[in-house]
Amino acid sequence: MTLCEQWREIEAGLPDDWSEAGVTLVVAEDDRADQAALMLGPLSPGRTGSTFRLQVRRGGDPRRVFARLDSEGIRGRIDVVGAAERSADAAPEPLRRSRLLAEQWDERIASLPDDWSDLYAEVELDSSDFLQRGALLLAPANPAHYGGPTTLRFRCARVSGYGVAPSMARRCFERLDAESITGRFRILHVLSATSHVATQGPVWHVGGRSV
Repeated sequence: MTLCEQWREIEAGLPDDWSEAGVTLVVAEDDRADQAALMLGPLSPGRTGSTFRLQVRRGGDPRRVFARLDSEGIRGRIDVVGAAERSADAAPEPLRRSRLLAEQWDERIASLPDDWSDLYAEVELDSSDFLQRGALLLAPANPAHYGGPTTLRFRCARVSGYGVAPSMARRCFERLDAESITGRFRILHVLSATSHVATQGPVWHVGGRSV
């Protein structure tokens, strides 16, 4: 039975007024657990080996994620471990989705002065399972694992100097989005109209180190 079929059976057996269900997904082949972790990213799972713990909200519809796993031939078993019922006077919670990183990039860059020249930024990934693959996809930006357990930092130079070009940085985020790697993008420091005199650009001192 496919994962989608298992979920349909589980969903049909939940109370009519269920609001949230806790489920476990055990991947049949241990060597495919890392691949499954990447695809399960939008559901923000907890993980122990090849076992994943998911909290599914009513209306969240995880079938799209399970369908991707099915299409890749990843087999497993889904079990429900608990379900919470919505109280009669509780309003339904709006569905919250992680925003695409490329969209976050566009919004932050649009807020900068027109003459910005250098910035130091970070992306905090939503899961440690994203870290290795995320660092690989961000490789053109020369990311550093610094600032948090799932945080990658990098420099960007708009015109010249040390740092990835803005167009390449955005392309890296598009690559993360394409693999459903989610997170939050922040600009930590920004400078405008810098003049690089016999240097590759400004140096920031963060936590006692130069970046």
